[in-house]
Amino acid sequence: MNKKTNIAEIARIAGVSTATVSYVINDLDKVSEKTKQRIRKIMADLDYIPSLNARSLSNGQTKLIGVTLPLIAPSDTTGSLLETNPFFAEYLGEIHKVISAYEYDLLLSGIQSKGKYKNWIKSRGLDGIILLGYYPTDIYEEVKALNIPTVLTDVYESYAHDFHSINTDDIEGSYLATKHMIELGHKKIGFVGGNIQESPIHNNRYLGYGKAMLEANLTINNDYVFETLTTFEGGVTLANRLMAGKVDLTALIVDADIVALGVMKTCQDAGKKIPEELSIVGFDDIQAASFTSPGLTTIRQFISKKGEIAANLIMKDILANTRTTESKTVKSQLIIRGSTCPISQSKKK
Repeated sequence: MNKKTNIAEIARIAGVSTATVSYVINDLDKVSEKTKQRIRKIMADLDYIPSLNARSLSNGQTKLIGVTLPLIAPSDTTGSLLETNPFFAEYLGEIHKVISAYEYDLLLSGIQSKGKYKNWIKSRGLDGIILLGYYPTDIYEEVKALNIPTVLTDVYESYAHDFHSINTDDIEGSYLATKHMIELGHKKIGFVGGNIQESPIHNNRYLGYGKAMLEANLTINNDYVFETLTTFEGGVTLANRLMAGKVDLTALIVDADIVALGVMKTCQDAGKKIPEELSIVGFDDIQAASFTSPGLTTIRQFISKKGEIAANLIMKDILANTRTTESKTVKSQLIIRGSTCPISQSKKK
């Protein structure tokens, strides 16, 4: 056909009302099975695909779930996050895998200013929201006021209890990483994180490091604690800073794999042997952690599992038209690869 087929055209050919065609499109039990089959055959013959927008007007659902990612640096976009840190792609991939089984789609966004974020949710008619990471309190207040199914991931503030909440045991994970270094004989152990003072995630991972150090009666030297952007480039910058300053470290706890990989490559390019001269542990266990040489010892936080839980929680509320709250903590696990080794005799002297 030259012109775009619409419901009115299908109704004319079938000899029924447009309301009857709409009932068939939305699979409502208001039409006989014989009539349904006849209308569906006409739609197939005309290659007619129902508009999702039209269906949403009739059933009040868009079958869209919004996922919001944390934009930290001024240059960050949702696209740049997916390009530069595999963590986000792994997390989103599992969410999409779950919701697509229910014929739902994802709509990505970075956080927007107060008012604009609420308007984004309303204008898109989102059936639910998943937020990853920390945002200003007023953003959560806006979401709560909208009263739609919501899941928070990696949020530790008290208001997280007003929503579904999923977290990694960050303190325990960083504790395991630091304890691993201590058991290998290291005493001069540094820590690399993002904004430790403002980010609960980075702060908790620092606390885990501190817990293991104090437990082993090792001094936490402030000169061994570093902050950098949670990017590969952040790791490169940090590594250059360490080598320029000739910091006397034998081990480094890095609270994100993507940063650890930047540190490791930069050190190796400069001739520094990993792990003989510097042992490194990351955090996340992104796929790339096993692709490097040596492989990156890291803390697995089961990224895909967190995405799966988030998707299942939000789908449960959407399908049941409920607003429930559950808190889930995913245990972390130490994965030992080649980037750590017992401290060498030369370093002990």
